[in-house]
Amino acid sequence: MSATRRRFLALGGGLCTALLAPRRPLAAPAARVEMRGSARGGRVWFAPSGLAVAVGTRLRFVNRDPGNSHTATAYHPALFARSRRIPQAAAPWDSGFLLPDESFEVTLTVPGVYDYYCIPHEHAGMAGRLVVGRPRDPGFAGAAAAGTDLPPGVAASLPPVEAILARGRIAEGDR
Repeated sequence: MSATRRRFLALGGGLCTALLAPRRPLAAPAARVEMRGSARGGRVWFAPSGLAVAVGTRLRFVNRDPGNSHTATAYHPALFARSRRIPQAAAPWDSGFLLPDESFEVTLTVPGVYDYYCIPHEHAGMAGRLVVGRPRDPGFAGAAAAGTDLPPGVAASLPPVEAILARGRIAEGDR
């Protein structure tokens, strides 16, 4: 048998093995948002307050505030009768109260803009915005219109979608 034929057979066998081998699913990309607070509890925030992620990202909210419990709650009519501020096809989430160092995960599978808040600290402006995918993605839902459905502190704390897309992440207070 010639060297060329042996090489061809070896490559073919390797290719067949690769195609027939069991496949492990690729892990979804992961991202993290921390719940933070000042030492005396005078300020609370999500870090980052704005974040751009790919569709399918697994997002973990982690409470890093040693003095407070927090929630990560999507604005949605099914949750506390709030106005919808997530894409129509997206499932709403509520982490429940997270004590310091506890976490909650949600996987974001629908492209669009998601606004969320902390139930006990919404009045203090503790809210965040996620941009999942890109505006050119099929089915992308833009940000909900600004209106009277948000407390003034929340409306001021949500970073613009354009800034999130341009920079990828927006730190609290960094507009």
